[in-house]
Amino acid sequence: MTLRNLPIGSSGRVLSVGGEKVLRHRLLEMGITPRTVIKVRKAAPLGDPVELLLRGYVLTLRLDDAEKITVEEVAAE
Repeated sequence: MTLRNLPIGSSGRVLSVGGEKVLRHRLLEMGITPRTVIKVRKAAPLGDPVELLLRGYVLTLRLDDAEKITVEEVAAE
């Protein structure tokens, strides 16, 4: 499943980060690396972007970018 499909309020562990070279590098720099747990906090009124909680900070990410991140759902931590 991708981060885009993770329901609001759920958490997922990053399995892989894809995308073109520049996008992948940017996502990795933001702390979205394999084994990182990410919680989907909320979405904008029209669903895009989504607000994520990871590594103790809040990150807003477009759904197109979230589609490039493969996750497995985990119990909330």
